Amino acid sequence: MIFAAGFGTRMQPLTNDMPKPLIKVAGKALLDHAISLANDATLEKIVVNTHYFPDQIQTHLHETNTIISHEIDSVLDTGGGLKNALGLLGDGPVFTMNSDAVWTGENPFEQLRRAWNPDQMDALLLLSNPMDATGHKGKGSFLVGTRNALTRGDGAVFLGAQIIKTGLVKDMPQDVFSLNAVWDQMIENGRVYGTFHSGGWCDVGYPEAIPIAESLLKNV
Repeated sequence: MIFAAGFGTRMQPLTNDMPKPLIKVAGKALLDHAISLANDATLEKIVVNTHYFPDQIQTHLHETNTIISHEIDSVLDTGGGLKNALGLLGDGPVFTMNSDAVWTGENPFEQLRRAWNPDQMDALLLLSNPMDATGHKGKGSFLVGTRNALTRGDGAVFLGAQIIKTGLVKDMPQDVFSLNAVWDQMIENGRVYGTFHSGGWCDVGYPEAIPIAESLLKNV
């Protein structure tokens, strides 16, 4: 699941007439950077959600193997967007990724796949130390404990990619909610874990981050 439905308010004025996932970094749309990672990891199904300028994203993807999950009436946030797409994604754990970042080093999906232990985990989040989270503004959100179990606190930065079981997502009573609400329930059960990304990453959420991201990609 690639999240691409938001309004991109941090990216204004570039998002006044186009969705943030179609903004280009190093000559390639942010959404295409994420889809390339999913294809390179040979994921069998890729779902992209849309709401803001959905026709532009649909046109952009019309010759690809992606499936679109439309959020017609309102943006459903990350948790609601995933819940809305479960009929397209199917049963079982799923990968999710935000579309407003670029990556270097090992494919993040492959790294998550290698570290995933479904007997122990309900969610596995890809993390970075704050000093290595290029372009990220603010503090980290997770403390890493014994065997990489996560709790809340000023610590590691979530990079927007994870594997998550969808049972709790499906059971949430509301339609619009953040995945944070799901993680908090999983954390109470000691079932959220983290692994640190072994390469580079840049948050491309605002216009000034575009040249920073392009520099990161150029220096690979």
